[in-house]
Amino acid sequence: MVDQLPVSAMRRTAIRLADGRELIYFDERDDVVRDQPDRRDLPPPPPASQLRYDPLTDEWVALAVHRQTRTFLPPVDQCPLCPSTEQRLSEIPAPDYAVAVFENRFPAFSQRVVDEPAEITPLTEVRPGRGRCEVVCFTADHHASFAGLPPRRVRTVLDALADRTAVLGELPEVEQVFCFENRGVEIGVTLHHPHGQIYAYPFLPPRTRALLAAARRHAERTGGRNLYADVLAAERAAGERVVATNEHWTAYVPAAARWPFEVHVAPHRPVPDIPALTEAERDAFGPLYLDLLRRFDGLFDTPMPYIAAWHQAPVRVDRELGHLHLQLFSIRRAADKLKYLAGSESAMGVFINDIAPERAAALLRAT
Repeated sequence: MVDQLPVSAMRRTAIRLADGRELIYFDERDDVVRDQPDRRDLPPPPPASQLRYDPLTDEWVALAVHRQTRTFLPPVDQCPLCPSTEQRLSEIPAPDYAVAVFENRFPAFSQRVVDEPAEITPLTEVRPGRGRCEVVCFTADHHASFAGLPPRRVRTVLDALADRTAVLGELPEVEQVFCFENRGVEIGVTLHHPHGQIYAYPFLPPRTRALLAAARRHAERTGGRNLYADVLAAERAAGERVVATNEHWTAYVPAAARWPFEVHVAPHRPVPDIPALTEAERDAFGPLYLDLLRRFDGLFDTPMPYIAAWHQAPVRVDRELGHLHLQLFSIRRAADKLKYLAGSESAMGVFINDIAPERAAALLRAT
């Protein structure tokens, strides 16, 4: 019998799929052989999307028209994220896997630039959507959920995200690496299989720019103090909105939460991104996060739709202003009610929350 790898160890094996896209297996055993070829006959991947600059908001919009034909909620026997079998070939050639990461077949950003787009108007800059989009499969079990993973698997996922953040951050066109999970049809998932995604953006997203601007103002006012670290310290001291904590991490509901149920999970030590986490910090994340997800599911005795978004520092600028944290939030505000982004939120960006953050934290602690 082959022993399990130590918690800090991970076997990484990269292969190419039939259309040239990269797939990487992250295994928890050292005896796994990943030599199964992709036997599908696939068309070439689509070209990169087009980025259009909106001068009215100083933001970029990606036009990825090929995503209109992406796979949408297929039945279990046609799931592209399940392992391949003799009867059905999927995106994962192997008959089983622990964690697998591959280039998205329908990416919003990619390095496959065919033509430089032409100008639309003198005020609307256009450029190729250079970057990369990847899919992160957490488990081969189609019917599992992240909340049901063992802590060892959560550690493997975290190590895989660290690997991908470091690698994608080296691409010359990438400005920020965004790792996230969408869960639930209410959120808009197109595949039921438990998975996340990684977007390597060729620009800084609006949310990041806003966070950095606030952090920069705070640093200038306080002689260089980190804004998020100060907010985290204040929330830990207040305690009223803290849901769970351990030696290295705290999960709390922000005092100005936008969503009915929103929790930030942050390391006590300011670090810019996932690769910067220590072995002890990575080990301590899983048990706390799994407990938090189970509390989310227990709120209304039904699987909670959610988005889990890792906020990492940009890869090139203002890294000292960042503080890694995971934002977990749901649009469910009651057992039979969802929070829709209607006029105020969608048109003006002004959120109106129906549940007080203190009440949300109390409900989560009691679950």
